[in-house]
Amino acid sequence: MPHKKSTVKRLRQTKKQNVRNRGIRSRVANAVRQAREAGSEEREAALKRAVSEIDKAVKAGVYKRETASRKKSRLTKTIREAG
Repeated sequence: MPHKKSTVKRLRQTKKQNVRNRGIRSRVANAVRQAREAGSEEREAALKRAVSEIDKAVKAGVYKRETASRKKSRLTKTIREAG
């Protein structure tokens, strides 16, 4: 256990951030999975939801812009090829 007050505070903050980030990553992963598994009718709407979740993760600081761009690009490509 750390002795400095600032280190103890940093540990508390890190725990909160980990929980928050895990939830956001989970929402992104679920949206991406649903988009990949969606039927032909819901595919576009599911893709839009997944891209929206990825953008929200960037806004929250969970993903960097380039990572999000790569994820969106790959997802869009696979969905377009499947459809």
